[in-house]
Amino acid sequence: MVGDRPGSRRGTDQRRRPGAEDGAVVSEETYTGHVTPGGPAQTRTLEHLSIIKVAVDEQMSNNCYLLTCRETGEQVLIDAADSAQTLLPLVGDGPLTHVVTTHQHWDHHRALADVVGATDAATVAGDPDAEAITEQTGVPIALQVGDGDTVPVGSCSLSVIALAGHTPGSIALLYDDPSGHGHLFTGDSLFPGGVGNTQGDAERFRQLLDDVEAKIFDRLPDDVWFYPGHGDDSTLGAERPHLAEWRERGW
Repeated sequence: MVGDRPGSRRGTDQRRRPGAEDGAVVSEETYTGHVTPGGPAQTRTLEHLSIIKVAVDEQMSNNCYLLTCRETGEQVLIDAADSAQTLLPLVGDGPLTHVVTTHQHWDHHRALADVVGATDAATVAGDPDAEAITEQTGVPIALQVGDGDTVPVGSCSLSVIALAGHTPGSIALLYDDPSGHGHLFTGDSLFPGGVGNTQGDAERFRQLLDDVEAKIFDRLPDDVWFYPGHGDDSTLGAERPHLAEWRERGW
């Protein structure tokens, strides 16, 4: 399976579905991070950046995230997963400068060719996954990134965190809000309730959990809000107490 989230406690424990925190100005409704395919997008407006979350594809229920710099209007799309007809109206006149694909699995880039064709956005992916994405989509990856690289969103910036295991080149992207807490886009490497699917491979599971612990939980504080590739959001503080449980459980 490629739509890859742990089943335990996900979406049932209210502790794992935090509401909008202090300091975030939310348009239309209180941001919860809960979206469904065919349903409305949710928007979170920070001081320097806005985040639109929308779900696409009834079967896989992928999350796509459109980030907009509030100073320049420049945009970055994280995972053109499907349904260009849903994503492009959100982009509007843009400009959409980059489309980031968090990893090579087919359900995260089905609309990549259409979105890039309509916007001329530069493509971004983790270096070890870039060739596979191009083979599957026909779209060359302009920026092949690794740990510590950055992706601009106008005057804002996303820091790349490489997380091997779910795929060799999976990446997460951190927006370190200067006016608040961090916002982390994790693809299919981290979900409420556990890390992503490693198809029963013990070595890949160990690698992924080691990377998630060392590069995310050991470095970032509890108030970091994370946005996964499927399903609801969570915070690092809500998940941190369960790291040992995840390791013991395995995938």
